[in-house]
Amino acid sequence: MTIKAVIWDFGGVITSSPFEAFNRYEAQKGLPHNLFRTVNSTNPDDNAWALFERNEIDAPGFDEMFHRESTAFGHPVRGAEVLGLLSGDVRPGMVAALKACKAVFKVGCITNNVQTGHGAGMAGTSDKAAQVAGVMELFDAVIESSKAGVRKPDPRIYQMMCELLVVEPSDCVYLDDLGINCKPAAALGMKAIKVSSEAQALAELSAVTGLELG
Repeated sequence: MTIKAVIWDFGGVITSSPFEAFNRYEAQKGLPHNLFRTVNSTNPDDNAWALFERNEIDAPGFDEMFHRESTAFGHPVRGAEVLGLLSGDVRPGMVAALKACKAVFKVGCITNNVQTGHGAGMAGTSDKAAQVAGVMELFDAVIESSKAGVRKPDPRIYQMMCELLVVEPSDCVYLDDLGINCKPAAALGMKAIKVSSEAQALAELSAVTGLELG
């Protein structure tokens, strides 16, 4: 395939996955493993996460709604507790790969996020916010679900990015740590890479772009 653009998810790709922090919290509190993942994947278009990522509810609304949803699974957790876990650590190897790709291709970022913390990476501290902001400046185009009012895996958000970058889906590589978000990208014709680790992602991205990464 001819590559003209590389499109990146942010959390779980450029940064470590929030699910890692979720699992640590669950273990510390004696909650079932992957409780948060289960809550988030139940009624995925209209649950607290979906509404918050589309900016259809505010932080207090998310706090209450997530509490109701987790209580339905027998383990009440306030949404405010979850928001404190969203900030991941920037992966230097992925940032280096982003810079290498930017030298050859157009680069974009599609992130499901919420209007809390600092910026698209939902960084919880000012130092981390500055680091995230520096990475975000590298992209030619950024789409944040909380600003666009549409979130992955809605196909429209991938089409919006293609329009911003002036490329066809078939000209794009897309990286995301969630398979549910990779599927619509692949259906549109993108080369989708499901990120399970930094090393795996860089190896696959190297293979498809011809760049030596990692």
